[in-house]
Amino acid sequence: MPPTRSLGLLLALLSALTFSTSGPFAHALLDAGWSAPAAVAVRVGVAALVLAVPAAIALRGRWAAVRRELTGVVLFGVLGVGIAQVGFFNAIRYLPVGVALLLEYLGVVLVVFWMWAVHGQRPRALTAVGAVTAVVGLVLVLDLSGGADLSPIGVLWGLLAGVGLASYFVLGARDTGDEGVPPLALATAGLAIGAVVLVLLGVTGLLPMHATYGQVDLGDLRVSWLVPVAGLSLVAAVVPYVTGIVAARALGARLSSFVGLTEVLFAVLISWLVLDELPRPVQIAGGALIIAGVALVRLDERRPAEVLVSA
Repeated sequence: MPPTRSLGLLLALLSALTFSTSGPFAHALLDAGWSAPAAVAVRVGVAALVLAVPAAIALRGRWAAVRRELTGVVLFGVLGVGIAQVGFFNAIRYLPVGVALLLEYLGVVLVVFWMWAVHGQRPRALTAVGAVTAVVGLVLVLDLSGGADLSPIGVLWGLLAGVGLASYFVLGARDTGDEGVPPLALATAGLAIGAVVLVLLGVTGLLPMHATYGQVDLGDLRVSWLVPVAGLSLVAAVVPYVTGIVAARALGARLSSFVGLTEVLFAVLISWLVLDELPRPVQIAGGALIIAGVALVRLDERRPAEVLVSA
């Protein structure tokens, strides 16, 4: 039984919340000497192993669906998992996290253009206003100030992450019915494919693959490297990928991508609770704008879509 749109909205928020926890875990590994591709490969590889048995159970009698949709599954793993994460993790090596997040979430705009160009879903006035409102809110929440020079390499990595993010929402939202690949199986296959591709690129020397094993700094704590690996794999990968795909199929690529903007709000909230970094008034105002933008897009989604018909 497919989830209702209300349940889909709750799952999308849960996905955004758990995705937002990846920052502290990733920084702990990167600061300890891990390369971004190595951190991503371990994150998605461990998550795929954790989900392997449940995914196999979900696929009983439906293995033919994987063969039919193999291209989409592979693209989801390469673009929606591998490229999105490697792009973002490399971006934060050169850019402030806020700037990297802004570049990545430009992928939400790409989703709107993709749905228009490929599926003929022309963005109506309400969606356009919601998009502008949400993006302005995003800029305010990230509090981009200081006027520091931006690294061109970091900007390119951030834009690549945006392409990956758009692919995650578009490919994750593809629902071929009861005979298609279940969300749990798609998440597992995507994570596994992303891990394999990253390892192969590392073996060939196209991506740097190095890690350290010992104590790392996680906030104010000194912990084993296994702690951030477990956090990245379980809290920030298993839960958000599975719930995110279910939500995307219930809400559609466009709405689910806008709800995904709340990840930034959750990241600010986590920094407040864990690191005692109190949000500034401008960030609170930005959060209100993001919520308003999502609400406008949600209202527009409730109306019949305008589909372009060729003459």
